[in-house]
Amino acid sequence: MTAYKDQIQGRMKEVQGKIKETAGKLVGNKELQAKGKAQKTRGKAQAKFGDVKQKLKVAKKKATTKKTAKKKAAKKK
Repeated sequence: MTAYKDQIQGRMKEVQGKIKETAGKLVGNKELQAKGKAQKTRGKAQAKFGDVKQKLKVAKKKATTKKTAKKKAAKKK
């Protein structure tokens, strides 16, 4: 899965979990409330995972760009 998909799906799960959690509180359903809280937590984790994947992708691209620039500079000398 791509970083963006992880980020988007994670945040969607987070929102869905928050809705379930709130609904559980409103109707007094502890099980629904707990399920919502768990889903919200899993969503946060998935979104964070997507964030980390994106940061690694950017860092790798920067490193590759610097390496290429150094090679070009060495060839010019």
